[in-house]
Amino acid sequence: MKFQKSACIEPMYGELPFLERFQAARADGFDYVEFWSWTDKDLRAVRAAAEDAGIGISGFNGDAELSLIDPGQKQAYLDFLKRSVDAALQVGARSVTIHSNGLGDGGVVLNSYPELSDTVKLCTMFDTLHACAELAESSGIRMNLEPLNITTDHAGNFLTTTRMAAEMTRLIGSPMLKVLYDVYHMQLNEGSLCDNIRTYGDQFGHIHVADAPGRHEPGTGEIRYPRILQCLEEIGYQGLVGFELIPAVSTAQAVKAIGLL
Repeated sequence: MKFQKSACIEPMYGELPFLERFQAARADGFDYVEFWSWTDKDLRAVRAAAEDAGIGISGFNGDAELSLIDPGQKQAYLDFLKRSVDAALQVGARSVTIHSNGLGDGGVVLNSYPELSDTVKLCTMFDTLHACAELAESSGIRMNLEPLNITTDHAGNFLTTTRMAAEMTRLIGSPMLKVLYDVYHMQLNEGSLCDNIRTYGDQFGHIHVADAPGRHEPGTGEIRYPRILQCLEEIGYQGLVGFELIPAVSTAQAVKAIGLL
């Protein structure tokens, strides 16, 4: 695989204490690590662990329990996002991931806002994303907007398609606001993986890999990952490929499967 690889060390390397996962990921050939939350981490220790291991930090979630689609949360969302950017700068991370809805434990959507129309949700998200892009440009920390599946893990999430995410980032037009294309989520929601990669891949800032169903390593489900990676190469994708997956048996076996790509 020609792309630089990132390991999500929340679901992977769970058999080790958190700070030991950086060295383990580097030993397994990963160029970067990523994780889900930053508020529960000792940021100085995180930076030291990454530097000691000689591994980069690609990013983490930047919005926690707040929502892009709630007009009443715009200022609170941006205030927290600024804190996330400061945390990214402190640990030396490249990006933060943002979502349409606030997520709780286990990725549960906290509020689907049934009282708001799709028009209000979409316009609010677009408006707030403009401010997110400005923050990204001024800080040098990229924002990656991630659609999520609503079939299995994130029922009630508003942003569900590659098209909606990519059309918004195209309209905003900032090189620092891109789409996080999670192949697992998008296989569950919409399929047509290679068609969507070809159509919208110019907007991708980060890729997430897990097989479907199950969210385990490649080769455990129905997605033909060698073809997906070939398609990314064909369109000239230059970003990282992050492995955000739950090992089916062990991290060691998941790493072997990744090595076959």
